[in-house]
Amino acid sequence: MADDSREDPEEEFRDMLREFLAGNTNIDPAKLASAAGLPNDPDMVAQLISQLQNAMQSSGDGVNWGLALEQAKALAARSSVVSLPAERSQLEQAFHVASLWLDEVTYVSQLTSEPRLMSRSEWVTGTMAVWSQLAEPVATSISNSLAEVLQDQAPEEMSGMIEGASQLMRNVGGTLFAMQLGQVVGQLSTEVVSGGDVGIPLLEDQQAALIPQNVVAFGAGLDIPIDQVQLYLAVRELAHARLFRHAKWLRLQLLSSITEFARGIHIDTSRLEELAENFDPSNPEELRLAMTSGALIPPKSDDQLVALARLETMLALIEGWVDVVTAEATHRLPSTDAMAETVKRRRASGGPAESAFATLVGLELRPRRLREAAEMWRQLTAAVGAEKRDALWAQPDLIPTSEDIDDPSSLIARVSGVAVQDDIDQAIEDLLNDEGTDRPHEEG
Repeated sequence: MADDSREDPEEEFRDMLREFLAGNTNIDPAKLASAAGLPNDPDMVAQLISQLQNAMQSSGDGVNWGLALEQAKALAARSSVVSLPAERSQLEQAFHVASLWLDEVTYVSQLTSEPRLMSRSEWVTGTMAVWSQLAEPVATSISNSLAEVLQDQAPEEMSGMIEGASQLMRNVGGTLFAMQLGQVVGQLSTEVVSGGDVGIPLLEDQQAALIPQNVVAFGAGLDIPIDQVQLYLAVRELAHARLFRHAKWLRLQLLSSITEFARGIHIDTSRLEELAENFDPSNPEELRLAMTSGALIPPKSDDQLVALARLETMLALIEGWVDVVTAEATHRLPSTDAMAETVKRRRASGGPAESAFATLVGLELRPRRLREAAEMWRQLTAAVGAEKRDALWAQPDLIPTSEDIDDPSSLIARVSGVAVQDDIDQAIEDLLNDEGTDRPHEEG
């Protein structure tokens, strides 16, 4: 009967966590925030503790995506400034001119909705659904692995307690991941200039958008008139959005491929077990590094490497096409080459938040073969024209391959019809040769 009065194992574990979160232990909560990869900010620490307390009371299971959105919006709002009416008017006019210029050099569909000018917080709200979709497989894997490892590593006398609290541990792990994702997306909102700046379609309905505050920051120090900067970035953003509007299959295929790749990622539980065995609460640096450096994500499998190669090819084709049509549409701008080079350098290096996303989810969003893909599109345009070039986006089977990027000559022949004629000529020649071979020799 004495056992009947014992506290439920899950409640016992909750009480233990409550003691920690209430500050009734020797562990500094700021060090927990550091271990979670969050900045050493008193407000951030307080929010972390509050959210962990909420996770303990939650009846849900897994990642709190609402928390990620809340975290990202708060970070974006910290440094936001309201754009002036004159500035917004200039950008709206830039979009109008950009649309006319693109009409001259492309044969893809126009947008059905007006381009938007977004604040950093609005960009976060408009894109978080896609970030959550990309991060969900890894977040779930981390939460489940954390519960599994803690259960395996717990002393025998605590096994019942840990086992009964597995859902609680998944909630705590999901809370830590959500806060990290919110930190990454919030920081990204201060770095990107547009909806398509990271190369994937983050906004629904192929919406085009610029972030006025970040456009100004992009142009700072370039020694280029701001109206040229606005026009150039408006053309790039419209080209990206129009492409996804035209190729209706492209967005779903691209995001599905990224999600499929992410589902193949499984957390290195042996590394987690090692961290659990040697974890020193007073010195959480090793745990912080593991969570923020991608060390918990094991090397890619052969299947993942193949999937990644396909993804990189598609991203390179998209970005390469945008580069080429942007260059054609902005040839009137005196500084178009300088801005194009700035975009290339910026893309190659990425920003701190983009690097953080790559380590958090195990996926680099920047294509490595961009310059080669752009050169392929340039050669194709020169050989067959913009209309036949853009017709390749009509369906997935027509899209150039990695081999076409390596050697555009066969693609040019195929699109121009030369390859078809050569095949017909070869077939006729083979037929005649066969008939000549089969004909019996006449006797003299």
